[in-house]
Amino acid sequence: MDAKDLGWYETFFQGIAVEMWRRALPPEATTADVDFLVRELALGSGAHVLDVPCGHGRHSIELARRGFRVSGVDLSREEIEEGKKRATAAKVEVDWRHGDMRDLTWNAEMDAAFCFGNSFAYFPPDATRVFLHAVARSLKPGARFAMDTGMAAECILPRLNEREWAQFGDILFLEENHYDTAESCIETTYTFLRGSEAHTQKGLQWVYTARELRDVLEEAGLTTLNLYGSPEGAAFEVGSPLLLVAEKRQR
Repeated sequence: MDAKDLGWYETFFQGIAVEMWRRALPPEATTADVDFLVRELALGSGAHVLDVPCGHGRHSIELARRGFRVSGVDLSREEIEEGKKRATAAKVEVDWRHGDMRDLTWNAEMDAAFCFGNSFAYFPPDATRVFLHAVARSLKPGARFAMDTGMAAECILPRLNEREWAQFGDILFLEENHYDTAESCIETTYTFLRGSEAHTQKGLQWVYTARELRDVLEEAGLTTLNLYGSPEGAAFEVGSPLLLVAEKRQR
């Protein structure tokens, strides 16, 4: 693994890559996710919720539609600008913040927080700890944090393929995966094809077992309450995605 690849996320989320991600999930998936968040984060009327990283705000905007106050943080200026346009079209307000997800400015102000969209563990473990401590610092005591990932060891390793592809409209999406066993990290080369256009980018995501995730959250002051295998509340099983709900310790 080359050190220069560690900041892959700084330039990845722009252009054809984000066009594809915006097409990949239907509106029903966002509705199911937000139903889960409202229920499992125990959101009260007017709760202030942190979406980090927020991307173009598909969750933030739906939460705002339902009457919650939402602050969204993302490093991609392109995604933040897209989120602003969508929020305006939806006639809702979201507090958009351009910035690094590890550098959060709130101190015990948030009623809840979440990290959705398979956006966890873009960083090496030490930097991921910094992110989780920043989230915990942002939350009020007793507030909840939720995350989803398809990259926990129990999720990804039983079904990891060396090569995969999918079609989203006029974009053909190809990926080549390599699991670095020494680093517990999946290195993926993504290729996006549209007509004569071709873009290739690399991504990295570090892999944790469910137990390791619980431990690193506990270290940050976030005690795991539940593990689920779907937004509808299915049990977490080998091969399923993971949705985890934790709570900030009172003291």
